[in-house]
Amino acid sequence: MPDAQPRQACPICGKAAADGSRPFCSPRCADVDLNRWLSGVYAVPVTEDEEEDERRDAGDDAVN
Repeated sequence: MPDAQPRQACPICGKAAADGSRPFCSPRCADVDLNRWLSGVYAVPVTEDEEEDERRDAGDDAVN
């Protein structure tokens, strides 16, 4: 029975993904990806608008 999903490339090295470590081609590439997450290489950019800053500052004043 053929795979329902087409083979995808490993996001680390570009080789075909292996069944045992999908979406990676090997446990090594999976470990490389995990290390990048844990070391902060991957980060979600955050932008805050000024109104949100003002609300947060006003809330801090009420607590003090």
